[in-house]
Amino acid sequence: MNVPAWMWIATIVGLLVLLAVDLVIVDRKPHEVTIGEAARWVIFYVAMAALFGLGIWYFSGGQYATEFFAGYITEYSLSVDNLFIFLIIMTTFKVPAIHQHKVLLIGILLALIMRGIFIAAGAALISQFSWVFFIFGAFLIYTGWQLARENHDEDEEYKENLMLRMVRKVFPVTNDFHGSKSFIRIDGKRFVTPMFIVMVAIGSTDLLFALDSIPAIFGLTKEPFLVFTANAFALMGLRQLYFLLGGLLAKLVYLSIGLSVILGFIGVKLILEALHTNTLWFLNGGEPFHVPTIGIEVSLSVIVGVLAITTIASLLKVKRDPESAKHVGANH
Repeated sequence: MNVPAWMWIATIVGLLVLLAVDLVIVDRKPHEVTIGEAARWVIFYVAMAALFGLGIWYFSGGQYATEFFAGYITEYSLSVDNLFIFLIIMTTFKVPAIHQHKVLLIGILLALIMRGIFIAAGAALISQFSWVFFIFGAFLIYTGWQLARENHDEDEEYKENLMLRMVRKVFPVTNDFHGSKSFIRIDGKRFVTPMFIVMVAIGSTDLLFALDSIPAIFGLTKEPFLVFTANAFALMGLRQLYFLLGGLLAKLVYLSIGLSVILGFIGVKLILEALHTNTLWFLNGGEPFHVPTIGIEVSLSVIVGVLAITTIASLLKVKRDPESAKHVGANH
């Protein structure tokens, strides 16, 4: 896929404009996001992603468009699981409801910047060493297995990561929120507020999730442009999904299992591709293995099918057994 520099620049500028407009709306009148408002924003961002995918279809063909949609759906679905952690962070820091939207927006913008660095590094690595797919594939299978064993419950607590601890060492932090301000001066001394800390927490926590989501999408497309844009659209719609899902999030009791199946499937797909293009001298004398590979159309069908089954099964389970719903609180 030939993507000229001007296309990269235009795409990034367009995404930044969308984020800037959103931020201006939030700053103009901070408020608690309603379900109706969140639904309209989710529809808007999903429509933007769909239009972008159709544009790829028109200019570059169905293959790349299918890769984009498969990557976008995968990233978006993996991001839903991240919302549990976002809920816990919001609760831990007692973020006022009227400021949660801005916290997510800035936090996700930081995450997008860091993911962009990850994507560039991953693309460079893959272009030089095709055998890295063996590592990516094994890592995704292991991550899927871990995810299947994971439980989100009311006793889960957020533990500050290294980046947050470093920020606390460098900057003094106020005990209370000061509106939507991230920095303030008290008696001539500069402080950061809990608002800034939460933004860093959201952004840095998402970076940890990128360790599995970035290899996953590289298993669906090797085009850096598609990897970046799929991640961008998924992240941009994520914060609105946070407010829209609300109680529904607690009802997705089988979500981790569904996502683990998707990660495992993509892991197997990566390993098959690595075998198919093998160049490692100690495997088959450096010659490719004659193994089947999984096409992008099959991948997209499996991803959508697993998500549909997971959602339906979760809702049926909770309907029969209301106590099975996950209990993760947030001060909406």
